[in-house]
Amino acid sequence: MGLFSFTQEIAVDLGTANTIIIHNDKIVIDEPSVVALDAKTGRLIAVGERARQMHGKTHENIRTVRPLRGGVIADFNAAELMIRGLVKMVSSKSHWFSPSLRMVVGIPSGSTEVEVRAVRDSSEHAGGRDVYMIHEPMAAALGIGIDVLAPEGNMIVDIGGGTSEIAVISLGGIVNAKSIRTAGDELTEDIQEHMRRAHNVKVGERTAELIKINVGSALTELDNPPADYIVHGPNQMTALPMEVPVSYQEVCHCIEKSISKIEAAVLSTLEQTPPELYADIVQNGVWLSGGGALLRGLDKRLTDKIGIQFHIADDPLHAVAKGTGVALKNITRFVKFLKR
Repeated sequence: MGLFSFTQEIAVDLGTANTIIIHNDKIVIDEPSVVALDAKTGRLIAVGERARQMHGKTHENIRTVRPLRGGVIADFNAAELMIRGLVKMVSSKSHWFSPSLRMVVGIPSGSTEVEVRAVRDSSEHAGGRDVYMIHEPMAAALGIGIDVLAPEGNMIVDIGGGTSEIAVISLGGIVNAKSIRTAGDELTEDIQEHMRRAHNVKVGERTAELIKINVGSALTELDNPPADYIVHGPNQMTALPMEVPVSYQEVCHCIEKSISKIEAAVLSTLEQTPPELYADIVQNGVWLSGGGALLRGLDKRLTDKIGIQFHIADDPLHAVAKGTGVALKNITRFVKFLKR
């Protein structure tokens, strides 16, 4: 990119939990997908980490919004403000002012036309002149370093905040895919529900998220188990403070249903895979990406259950973002699977 080039290029992984922006091959923004708005005027107060710190702690004049639910835009206006705020953060960090912005944005593979248009419109309103879309499993495959144009089958399971995307990729296209709304957010809700039912203690979204990160597990037997996580919260009956230790086995039991749904989706995708590609997948294994790939024991559980080796991507949280960046650099090469 020359100094006098009028087109700036950014790659955006627009996630339910985090939004990541890549500029010049570097991750320049990695912020929670949250905005804080003035409740009366709708003006943007904060975006990203600053807004997340306000989440659940606001008074009546400020409301915090997560613009994406289940991988798609739920609040159009908030999404536009969020993308605009984050793009502004990039431009101030990189010291550029650009009249024209080229963007590649990752979207769930199960997105409807309306959902795709919502992402495109939000991106264009936030300053994108040239907006391309890429399906998240395809981006994850590029980010992991798989040759997506090769005539062989590769399977990706991308477990994000709002959706789990399962796709079989060959010859630069998605052969078959399944996108389910059971992912990180659902696991967080399971934990909140469990804490309320089993311990009579009320925990917020952020605390449930911390329980998941600290003691989340897909297996009841782990080789190096994490120590119990101590939760502080109000007793629902008496409103007096409580201290509850939570073990990984307990979390494993309470997220069991959701993990089984992801397992079932993987199996049903494999069922619809043509035999030649199935053979490739058995040989290459299946790649796990997204924040859900970090759940302790998940790869082992799926490997044991399905009988195919599951590998965790090197940097699962950033696989989709990195792949979106790869697509941005090679738009002409990958043009056939980028949507405009």
